[in-house]
Amino acid sequence: MTSPIELLQEKCRTLRLAETAKELPALLRNAESDSWTYHEFINELLTHEMVCREKKTIHRLMQWADFPYPKTLADYRLEEQNAIGDRQFKLLKDLNWIEEMFTLILMGPPGTGKTHLSVGLGTLAIEHGYQVTFVSMGELIYILKSRDYVSKSKTRYKRITTSDLIIIDDVMYMTVDPKEASLFFQFIYDMYDKTAFILTSNKGPNEWGKFLGDTSLTTAILDRLLHRSEVISFGEDEESMRMKYRKTLFPEVSAQT
Repeated sequence: MTSPIELLQEKCRTLRLAETAKELPALLRNAESDSWTYHEFINELLTHEMVCREKKTIHRLMQWADFPYPKTLADYRLEEQNAIGDRQFKLLKDLNWIEEMFTLILMGPPGTGKTHLSVGLGTLAIEHGYQVTFVSMGELIYILKSRDYVSKSKTRYKRITTSDLIIIDDVMYMTVDPKEASLFFQFIYDMYDKTAFILTSNKGPNEWGKFLGDTSLTTAILDRLLHRSEVISFGEDEESMRMKYRKTLFPEVSAQT
């Protein structure tokens, strides 16, 4: 015979309260042992369901974002760079720039923390309920070229274009041909005033023209990207974080005489 608790669990599942159904026996035991009131029990029940759903949502959004590695702003060594200070860091963490659809351009040599900062900001945005996509420039160009006949590219493109924040890594890392430049321009044109961007690049916007091969097209792209933007420059004199904290095979030893 089905017990009263099992009947309640079945009703929870019917109402798509899966996590509540799973935890119901434990919650009832806690309610009995701690003498919860009716209102306290309902509050615990609903709070548990909400917390579990939020965790699942964040997990799904993190999968969709497709970050290259897990990084948070708690791991970011603010004191070891001179691109931004405490005040600027706090403004970035407030995430108001996403609502205002700003473009952040993180510019500087490899290994100075540009991608780490972008992933950290993207992760924070997801924790606040935003949909985020991380994509390299090379991957984005491939998706734009193949979305009409490759199902995976079509799915990825849809997720990119419905994102609140799009992070494009290694912008202008290499020269693109005229067709690719045109596709990139059309993408920026379509997403203008619909999303926020973070772009990382080891080249300044004033150098992008030689990689796109079309001055007028570069001007049109920059006109949209720089309309509401902040350029954060990691100087050439900053030591690469990868080199500073690299793992070595051989331990440091004193020079032998």
